[in-house]
Formats: sequence, C-alpha cells, structure tokens
Amino acid sequence: MSTRPRDRSHDVVGPRGGRRGWLAGSGQIAVAMMLMNVATYGFTMAAARIIGPVPYGAFFALMNLVMILSVVMLGLQATAARRISADPAHVGQIEREILRVASRASLALGAVLLLGAPLVNRLLDLDSMPTAVLAAVAAVPMTMAGAQMGILQGERRWRELATMYVLSGVPRLVIGLALILWRPTEFMAFLGVALGFYAPFLYGLVVLRHAREAGDVHARHGLLPVIKEAVLNSQALFAYLALTNIDMLVGRSVLDSHDSGLYAAGLIVSRAVMFLPQFVVVVAFPSMSTGHNSSRALSGSLLVVGGLGGACVLATALFPDLVLMFAGGQEYDEVSGLLWVFAVLGTCMSLLHLLVYSVLARQGTVSMALIWVALGVVVALATTMVSTVGELLAVVLTVDLALLVVLLPISFVKLKERSTTQ
Repeated sequence: MSTRPRDRSHDVVGPRGGRRGWLAGSGQIAVAMMLMNVATYGFTMAAARIIGPVPYGAFFALMNLVMILSVVMLGLQATAARRISADPAHVGQIEREILRVASRASLALGAVLLLGAPLVNRLLDLDSMPTAVLAAVAAVPMTMAGAQMGILQGERRWRELATMYVLSGVPRLVIGLALILWRPTEFMAFLGVALGFYAPFLYGLVVLRHAREAGDVHARHGLLPVIKEAVLNSQALFAYLALTNIDMLVGRSVLDSHDSGLYAAGLIVSRAVMFLPQFVVVVAFPSMSTGHNSSRALSGSLLVVGGLGGACVLATALFPDLVLMFAGGQEYDEVSGLLWVFAVLGTCMSLLHLLVYSVLARQGTVSMALIWVALGVVVALATTMVSTVGELLAVVLTVDLALLVVLLPISFVKLKERSTTQ
C-alpha cells in the first residue's frame, strides 16, 4: 500500500476555506503565535539580564540584522501562499519551484553573510568573528522555513503551520537559556537563536517530505517568475518594515536622549498592539489570494483587526498607569498621557500590515510604490518639523493614516475586479 498522503490541493479553496475552517485556523495560529512571541520575548529579556549590557548590545544588533534579513523569508512565504491559493491545480509544481528557489536563496544569503562576516563584525562593533559568522548559520534555515511555512499556509494546513510557529520560538528559549546560563556571552546568546531556527526547518522537512505528483505545469510557475515575485514581495515587506521602524531611528536624531527614551517607551505599546492580530493576516492571506470572495476576506479581517485594536486603545485610555508598567514603569510617566495615541498608532500599523498583504495578494505594484512614498514622507517631515515626542507621534500617525486611507479603497476595488474576472 502506498504511503503517499492524499493530495490536498483541492482543500486549498475547498472546505478549509469556509467559516469553520477560518475560525479553526485563526484559533490555532493565534495560540501558536502567542507562544512564539512570549518565548521570543522571554529569551530576549533573559539575555538582557544574564549576559549584561555590553554583550547584550552586540546580541541586539545581530537580532536587528536578522530582522532585516527576514524579509527574504517573508517574501518567499507570501509567494508560496499566494500562488498555491490562487492556482491549486498546479500545487505540485509550485511547491517544487518554491523549495528550489528557497534553497538557492538561503545558500546564497548564507554565503554572502559568511564572506561578509568581517564587515558585519566591524559595522556592528562585535569584536568577535565567530559571532559574526553565526549570522550566516542562522540565515539558511530561517529562509528555508519561510518557504515551508508559505506552502503550509497556502494549503491551509493550519495545524502543521501552527507547530512551525511554536517551534520558531520555544526551542530558542530552551536552547538559548541553557547556553547563556552555561556561558553568559553574546556568542552563546545568538548561538541559541541560530540553533533555534533549525527546529522549524527540520519539522518542515518532515511534513513536506512526500513529493507531490507532477500534475499540470505552467510557465507562470517556472523558476524565473517565482524568483521575480519573491523579490517583489520582499521589497514591499521591507518597505513596510522600514515604515514601521523608521520613527525610532529618526527619533534618535531629532529628539534629545530623554525624549527619545520616552518615545521608545511609547513604541512598546504600539508594537504590542501591532503584533496582537498578526494571526489574522496569516489566516486571511490565502483567502485574499484566491480571487473568490477575496474582498469579503479583506473586509472581515479588517473588522477583526480593527476591533482588537480598538479594544486595546480603550483599555490603554482607561488604565494608562497599568499599561505604563509594561512600557518601562514610572520613570516614563511623562508619556503616560500619550499611551492611548501610541495604541492608535499600533492599530493603524496592524491595519496597514493587513492591507500590505492584500497588495501582495493582488501583486499591486503601484500600491507597493506608495509604501515607499510614505516612508520618504515620514523621513522628510520628521527631520524638518519635529522637536518633541508629540510632534513625532503626530507626523508618523498622520502619514500612516493617510496611507491607510489611500490603500483601503484601492485594495477593495482591485480585489473586486479580480473576483469578477475569475
């Protein structure tokens, strides 16, 4: 008897795309991402306390480098999920090509980082070549895991995808904590991160070990079209990443050190609100990519994300002192009156996150360009018109809201056009 699992390609837009499937998927992904984020945050805080300020500064710099490099992983994930959801008849071909592209991209990225280790060592002021080399060790499995997650996401295999998210955080906590308790150095801290990336990658190899039947093939799912889309998606996600992080970098230059610290404390609230509804994007993206009821998927997801964000804004406005405890404590009391505005900013960023993925779902190149335009406007206004925390917050929130207002109708119109033409 054959051990090959049944072909799930029809499930991509079939029963798993219904209301029960959406709810079940949302629940599993929400819990998994919560565990991942708690474990990741827990290890970061443990490292800060155990290894000390100087080593932690080097570790944090490497973590920021990994965050930038993760746009390749996210671009591959979005490419795989969109193509499988939009064209399930070619799922076998898409799966093979995505893994092919991911293997080449991960090895190329790893090689560049390995050869560039001396430059990384100098730019990040690590004073440790072995630590710089670990960036290459981490990049390979991280990039491959992105492609694997995209395949599972596109096929709506929520349980396996949820497991990969858990494995993206929990092993890092366990392995990393053991290593820094043994030797409290930045090398050991980032070694824990690098080894942690192999857990979801190895699990992905197991769940995707059975090759799919060849089925129909099409030129649009060939190697070059997949590479082109992955690059396009990665640059759009990089633009979003830059837009949602540029204010802290600009704040360091336009505000004094005291106000910069206050703004950073407020951003803790913004980031918490922004990350809370990420599971909605993961579950909704395949539905937005199918062309069938994609606008309904977007509208329902916007309601969920907006509702969660609104609840956070209300809670922050009613209990600012309680929220302040998680944003630095009483030393940052000067910013407590603005925390609810930071929560509004976080809600806006989470809504933009969803709209960015709707742009990826329909491959809207003009909308992608608008994200870069918004980034340029934030930098231009912040560097010429800002001198206080409130002014910087106002500039960033205004630009983000303007981008949201522009992208919202464009996304609905384009998604409805796709629905009527398919």
